[in-house]
Amino acid sequence: MNVFSHPEFDNHEHLSFFCDPETGLKAIVAIHNTSRGPALGGCRMFPYATDEEALRDVLRLSRGMTYKSALANLNLGGGKSVIIGDPRKHKTEALMETMGRFLEQLSGQYIAAEDSGTSVTDLKVMGRHTAHVAGVKEHLGFNGLPSNGDPSPATAYGTYIGLCMAVKHGLGRSDLEGLTVAVQGIGNVGYRLARHLKDAGAKLWVYDIHKDQMDRAVEELGATPVSAEEILSLPVDVVAPCALGAVLNDSSIPKLQAKVVAGAANNQLERPEHDAALQKRGILYAPDFVINAGGIIDVFHERTDHDHNMVRAHVESIGATLDEIFTRAGREGLPTGTIADHLAEERFRHIPAQHQNTARKMAKVG
Repeated sequence: MNVFSHPEFDNHEHLSFFCDPETGLKAIVAIHNTSRGPALGGCRMFPYATDEEALRDVLRLSRGMTYKSALANLNLGGGKSVIIGDPRKHKTEALMETMGRFLEQLSGQYIAAEDSGTSVTDLKVMGRHTAHVAGVKEHLGFNGLPSNGDPSPATAYGTYIGLCMAVKHGLGRSDLEGLTVAVQGIGNVGYRLARHLKDAGAKLWVYDIHKDQMDRAVEELGATPVSAEEILSLPVDVVAPCALGAVLNDSSIPKLQAKVVAGAANNQLERPEHDAALQKRGILYAPDFVINAGGIIDVFHERTDHDHNMVRAHVESIGATLDEIFTRAGREGLPTGTIADHLAEERFRHIPAQHQNTARKMAKVG
């Protein structure tokens, strides 16, 4: 397995491989950049077909977290962890405890949060052996309601705010009444996004690998179920990828009929050049690491004990960030993802001294 010559290696600062035969734990932690603060990112559990697939995912995801935190104006760096295994079959309390012990060895360079395949409960189990977990405190959430630390509501709300801005730029619409949206993935975030869309008057088409989750969206939201092969190529206004990444590729992009792509999934582009491929087809793409930042914003403020009204305002600023990206992309004739990259790099590669001091304080918050 190549690391330094891996196509997804982007001068990552640190990479750890953890294995525990007793519990069956096989995990990788990737820290991409800590110039703005400690690396915070989700711990994903997924039945990767190969070790190479897991390495590729964690390298891509950790880089995305650096850019996400910078564009969300957070004093955080970018990191991610992946556990190889099916969370519905292989997850045990002992495995999660062991993951917590391994994370403690990193001395706070990386802080784990909830992700696909893990839950707040899992993070709390890890937290028995490390202080370096986030999104586990009881607090008032961004919506003023009690929260157990689950960042999904904030991620979904931020994605909804970003989707509204994308619709404004891409379709010239200020409301969602009658808007047609295909949501790929109806899990914790996808379902909540679909709920926001339904409440705003949108019509929904949905797909999920888990039939029970799709059935719930049909029953509770009046959504129309479709197959995996159909979901991205439907004649709708917006496609919202909310499952795993790399769904925008050489095969799917030519089939897209939507004029806007705005969803919560990480790493939606299979390769960077697919950003330009979407632009060439006249499809407005809301860069995923911008639009889905609500969760990390919520987790950041939980660790710094900020007022929930401040958190909500910060999540809603995702719309303003996308407005700037869409406007600059139109003015400069560049793809939206390229503009987002440039804006993020301006923020994490040139850090004022006072910002670095704030970041160091953040690293000490437990």
